[in-house]
Amino acid sequence: MPTDLLILTNGPGEIATWVKPVVQALRDRIPNHTDLRISVMLSPCPHASGDEHRTALGYDEIDRVQPASAFFRFLLTGKTVDGWDWYSQGIVVFLGGDQLFPVLIGRRLGYPTVAYAEWEARWPQWIDHYGVMKPQTIRPKYRAKYRHKFTVVGDLMADVPMASAKAAIRTQLSIGPETELIGLMPGSKPLKLEPGVPLVLGIADRLRQQRPNAYFVIAVAPTVALDRLAFYADPERNSAVALMQGPAVELVKPTQPGALPYFQTQAGTRVYLWTAFPAFDLLSQCQLCLTTVGGNTAQLGALAVPMIVLVPTQRITAVKTWDGLPGTLTQLPGVGAALRQVINPLMIAFIRRTQKRLAWPNIWAQRQVVPELIGPLTPTAVAELALDYLDHPEKLVAMRQALQQLRGQPGAAKKLTQIILDRLNYRYTETVEQSHGAELSPHS
Repeated sequence: MPTDLLILTNGPGEIATWVKPVVQALRDRIPNHTDLRISVMLSPCPHASGDEHRTALGYDEIDRVQPASAFFRFLLTGKTVDGWDWYSQGIVVFLGGDQLFPVLIGRRLGYPTVAYAEWEARWPQWIDHYGVMKPQTIRPKYRAKYRHKFTVVGDLMADVPMASAKAAIRTQLSIGPETELIGLMPGSKPLKLEPGVPLVLGIADRLRQQRPNAYFVIAVAPTVALDRLAFYADPERNSAVALMQGPAVELVKPTQPGALPYFQTQAGTRVYLWTAFPAFDLLSQCQLCLTTVGGNTAQLGALAVPMIVLVPTQRITAVKTWDGLPGTLTQLPGVGAALRQVINPLMIAFIRRTQKRLAWPNIWAQRQVVPELIGPLTPTAVAELALDYLDHPEKLVAMRQALQQLRGQPGAAKKLTQIILDRLNYRYTETVEQSHGAELSPHS
């Protein structure tokens, strides 16, 4: 019997590190798209760029995707932007967003629900089954009454596709095994790109003075065109270039096949632009990455890549992505801009005073595993810290090992897939076995 599997998710980190390994594991079990139709529905996320649906559409395992802009229309009316039909049998799988959404949508479609929970499982009275990262994810008050609804599957981020052979990547980049590879991740949204692009270019320029043989590469977000990236590096179009002490650069697009485009600074530094996404193969080979806060830190953490997290505050009054009431107030039409002048400096002061963690590895560990730099950052100051790590590789080794310990063992995607198949009744499993000879356990 053909079956619909609807994945609910929200941000870029979830798309890359939760959705990807799960849909891969599902297709390993049920490769036929006629037997299992996988749909992805995005809900709004303050950390999203708005183009995450294009990333999901690039996954061969997925059949159809609805962007976040159409989510609430579906939630309220049941109508998708493309007029999707639904099979009589299906399941809703939660992989990011508000945990109440699978409850509401599962009831609307008449499908059972399975949810993945990293830190907290909130609605076990209404969700059919939870795959959780660890036993502590289960609230004590739920452990007795709803214990049968929980299965510890582990950390989905440990199942992020690992890199190809190191030699293959370095051959593609035309660099040798001894070359230091330094990754730069300035973000994907205008609020991050405006200060982030000139900042990382300035850092590369200063690092090259001490590490002339280092190879610098920006992992370009899939939603950012190269010409748009060049816009943020242009002092005539982006006033933050002077504010962040960024260098003047030229965007070079080679014509020879396979050659990477790059920024070249007046000092002669080349910063190459890697557009393949997801960039796991590239990032996993970096000695060090310099990244903005957000989903990037989750991806790097899953790959156990040492990083320095950058939160420049020179343009802090433009930020309107705080969680909770502060975020709501800063987005109010008309008065939001004025409120940001007051709220944002207070939020930064609160983060510093309470030592609130911003990078995902630090949030997971509840301690500083990777350095977070918050303040009016300059390329020189950040480069000095980066050089200290590069000059003392034992510090990078220690950071990588700490990240590996946080990541956990792979296998969560396969375990969650088994839970999903178990929630689909015996007749469906039996049909797939007869059609493809798959050895699926007939649990009901």
